[in-house]
Amino acid sequence: MAPSSEAVRLAKRLRALRDDQEPVLTQSMLARALSDDSRVAVATISSWESLTNPKLPPADRLRSYALFFCTERSVEGTPHLIPENQLTDHERAKFQTLHHDLIALRDAVRGPSGVTGGSSGGSYTWDFESGPITIICPETPLKDRSPMAEERHANFTRMYRYADLDSLIELWGHIRASNPDLKVNHRLPSEVVADDLSGHVVVLGGIAWNQVAKWMLKTLSDLPVSQVKVDDLNEGEIFRAGGPGGTEYRPVWEENGKELVEDVALLARVRNPFNHSRTVTICNGIYSRGVLGAVRALSDVAVRERNEAFLSREFPDGLFALLLRVPVMNAEAISPDLEIPDNRLFQWSPDETEAAR
Repeated sequence: MAPSSEAVRLAKRLRALRDDQEPVLTQSMLARALSDDSRVAVATISSWESLTNPKLPPADRLRSYALFFCTERSVEGTPHLIPENQLTDHERAKFQTLHHDLIALRDAVRGPSGVTGGSSGGSYTWDFESGPITIICPETPLKDRSPMAEERHANFTRMYRYADLDSLIELWGHIRASNPDLKVNHRLPSEVVADDLSGHVVVLGGIAWNQVAKWMLKTLSDLPVSQVKVDDLNEGEIFRAGGPGGTEYRPVWEENGKELVEDVALLARVRNPFNHSRTVTICNGIYSRGVLGAVRALSDVAVRERNEAFLSREFPDGLFALLLRVPVMNAEAISPDLEIPDNRLFQWSPDETEAAR
């Protein structure tokens, strides 16, 4: 299948930025320079510049391109990235203009007639430049499992061991459609090995049934959101933002306490602490409806384009954390629209942590 004209236009612009440099700037030199931020392979640079089969760069990589090419100082001596806070006023203005132009070209590729790389979902967050991608899903406790989860059962079905199946099925299909050439795995927490944590990782579910989620929330020390068990909630763990004395976010039940009408979701993406060229994405909730709400915020065709636009605008580096209100109607989670302020209970980006240091 021939690439779209929009994809070729972006590839040409990226190639021209490099070719127009003096002295000569090779793909290898550019790859090393962009690796100041996080590792980029030469083959990846080549795939972004390809006019026959261009791959779509992530939004944060285009920010690095703009940062590199906005100043001649980047190519003095050994090519390297100049930190944004060290740009002159003239360089900063050039950076902002170039970044805007590159993102606009990328958005054009992702438009209805310009989908590339086999993706049909229009989802930027779930597009990955490389694999593997591993979804780590919670495991249903023994007392709550179907008898068919037992290997001795004549109709043994392994997937009955998985909790949050609605979320897993929704997300698995969406990531596979967006990344048809990449390997996408799903694992139970008890099956996870070191190699599973070195690529892009997606963690589903809360700390009670997913020990990897519990471990990740402790490991990601900069993330100002925790999930904690409280005595007055029989099942599920609430979210707390801002440390031990921070704000608590709880589910809402009808007065009789028998019907859940609103859950809370955590949707977060940060750099993988074990491989900064990869990411960890957390789709968590107090209950399963919150987990599904986090997933569907970026997979539901009714809201995902608006939500992707919000994330691109508010978090241009692609890293963020959001606590979201997830209404529940007739036992179904309603996908949160991020453009509605009431749906965003709390939001954070790594820039806030850096600014506080």
